Amino acid sequence: QVQLVESGGGLVQAGGSLRLSCAASGRMFSRYAMGWFRQAPGKEREFVAAKSWSARVTYYADSVKGRFTISRDNAKNAVYLQMNSLKPEDTAVYYCAAVGENTDYVPRRVSGYAYWGQGTQVTVSS
Repeated sequence: QVQLVESGGGLVQAGGSLRLSCAASGRMFSRYAMGWFRQAPGKEREFVAAKSWSARVTYYADSVKGRFTISRDNAKNAVYLQMNSLKPEDTAVYYCAAVGENTDYVPRRVSGYAYWGQGTQVTVSS
């Protein structure tokens, strides 16, 4: 069982930056693929970024590639999302997700993840 708690959301102007953190509790965190998703009002939850347990494999949505960076620190049981050059269309609730996976397979669909945080709001003003 893994529990996830996100933090770091807030209100920022377009062009600004935020760093989201996700603290995980539970055993064998290092053997989990970790992902970030987001959900804007009236829209489906969508993939943002994900990283394999070994950190050897990383994926980004096209909409955030070159602006967002996912990282993880297995010693601290944490995963991060550095968001730069934020745009109003990045406004959403951001969720951290995890799934037990001891290979470098990294799911990119909501259905691929077993554990979810409660979400943190990111609002980008124009």
